[in-house]
Amino acid sequence: MLEFINVNLYINEQELFSNLNFKINPNEIHVFMGKNGVGKSSIANAIMGNKAYKITGDILYNGKNINNLSIYERAKEGIYLINQSPIAIEGVTNAEMLRVALAEKNQERVDIFKFNKELEEICQKLDLDKSFIHREINVGCSGGERKKIELLHMWMLKPSLIILDEIDSGLDVDAIKIVANSIKEYHEKYHPSIIIITHSNTLINTFSNYYVHLFDDKKLIKSGDKTLAKEILEKGFKDYQDMANVISEN
Repeated sequence: MLEFINVNLYINEQELFSNLNFKINPNEIHVFMGKNGVGKSSIANAIMGNKAYKITGDILYNGKNINNLSIYERAKEGIYLINQSPIAIEGVTNAEMLRVALAEKNQERVDIFKFNKELEEICQKLDLDKSFIHREINVGCSGGERKKIELLHMWMLKPSLIILDEIDSGLDVDAIKIVANSIKEYHEKYHPSIIIITHSNTLINTFSNYYVHLFDDKKLIKSGDKTLAKEILEKGFKDYQDMANVISEN
């Protein structure tokens, strides 16, 4: 579904990553790990098409080069990013945005009765008050409410590649459980590929199988299965620093 081929990533002429190569197949869950500031969120933004980032190499999505596609075009292709701190948008309600987005995506009028019924059902699933449907996007919302609203959008838009950038940060125990269960249910129902950027095992423990990629010093230094995540969370990143240095020297 998603493939990086010899990708170099820059911002303001500064190189963030060099020679990135990895592949994510349909229905797979991949976890990105690494120290704060190493650039995991930059990779997410590059996938989404943020123009602040320059890339060389190829990013393929379903076999199609998407290097020159806009954020809008990538979203229409089914790519969806939930940032660490979802922004507030004044003057536009969740219902208005979703109605327009669905009409554009499906190229047909939205059945309002069906649309409202689905919104209410998802709100109930997320333990989100129905009043949020007609409220301005994320305006006056807590961090936990913003994450749930982004999941509401996800359920309605039905993307096939989901990027979760520390969605579990700043959530209390109950909210994390609701968010994790919602993402798992969505994965079981629609079988998307998911990228999870995280520093903890709270969310990833919801899934039985996933792949892990460890980034440091402008490189992807190690990939593995879920046992790698366990090692990293137990030992920290220090044990992998020598590995990063060797890769950089070569």
